[in-house]
Amino acid sequence: MATLLVMDHTGDTRHYFDPGDREQLAEAEARFKQLISDGYTAATRRPSGNSVLARSLDPTAEETLFYPRLVGG
Repeated sequence: MATLLVMDHTGDTRHYFDPGDREQLAEAEARFKQLISDGYTAATRRPSGNSVLARSLDPTAEETLFYPRLVGG
């Protein structure tokens, strides 16, 4: 089971999906595209512990983290 973890001002929301299920994968890809369109940045964690920016959904990633743009002032 893979997870899309969305951080926002309320904390976080987790969306689980089975990458082997075409319907769930399509929903996850649509959610990924929508979040990126809404200004979120996506990152996946590699087995080494390093995180890398994600430009598209990697269904093999155990967890994809989305965080909103940071606004300075």
